[in-house]
Amino acid sequence: MSAVLVQDRAVTPTPRPPRVRSIVSALGALPTFVLLLGAVYCLFPVAWVLVAATKSSGELFSTSTLSLGSSLVANLGELATYRDGVFWQWMANSALYAGVGALLSAVVSGVTGYALAKYAFRGRALIFNALIAGVLVPAVVLAIPQYLLLSKVGLTDTYLSVLLPSVISPYGIYLARIYAAASVPEDVVEAARTDGASELRILTSIALPMMVPGLVTVFLFQFVSIWNNFMLPYIMLGDDKLFPVTMGLYTMLKQGNTTPALYTLVVTGALVSVLPLIALFLTLQRYWRIDLLSGAVKA
Repeated sequence: MSAVLVQDRAVTPTPRPPRVRSIVSALGALPTFVLLLGAVYCLFPVAWVLVAATKSSGELFSTSTLSLGSSLVANLGELATYRDGVFWQWMANSALYAGVGALLSAVVSGVTGYALAKYAFRGRALIFNALIAGVLVPAVVLAIPQYLLLSKVGLTDTYLSVLLPSVISPYGIYLARIYAAASVPEDVVEAARTDGASELRILTSIALPMMVPGLVTVFLFQFVSIWNNFMLPYIMLGDDKLFPVTMGLYTMLKQGNTTPALYTLVVTGALVSVLPLIALFLTLQRYWRIDLLSGAVKA
């Protein structure tokens, strides 16, 4: 009986002192605090743009930072009529560059990543290592060589001069390769081959549908990258009718030195240019949820 009591007494955990519990609780809340601090740091510029877009040109520099104005509708109207609506032309150009470029990049990344993940061929490791090296090279370093190459074939100052360099994404191919290796089972591919399916049929009917969540991620990353890209259009384009919204707002900002009223339009344009990115993320995030739910069911 005494042995049982000793054993029970040994198993019972020793309660922590209140001071230790408070320290442990504070340390557990530290990651949440750091994440909230990072969120505030990232979202504060967006909040400032939202508030500043409601101010007139006089209020923009005379009122406090986070005080709301009453000129948002007027600013949107002036922005819409600026130079016969050239801002909407810039927005349409950005949608063309980012939409088509990201879609083609997702397709190319998916096919290339699947080939690198599922086929064994000579030089595969070398190609994959070259892709990893390409991820480490900043895009700004490649802008001048790309300009020289496209100028040789007469494609500068055209839509293709911005679209073509956006199709190949080393980071997108790397993500697609990792996702294809994890999401496309070898047994399924071998079973399809045994049933007589061609490699193209396996790719289009089996592999790519399984890779949709990963390809959506590639599409989103590439869309945001192209939409926010400034250096490549700055080097490639000279006709302002071909400018994306980043270049268009930059030209308006330069003119603000002589026309201060344009500063308000630049801020309002920056707010409008962010809205498509927010809408895109809210629309496509359901693919990530579907992937997580399907993974839970399979488990």
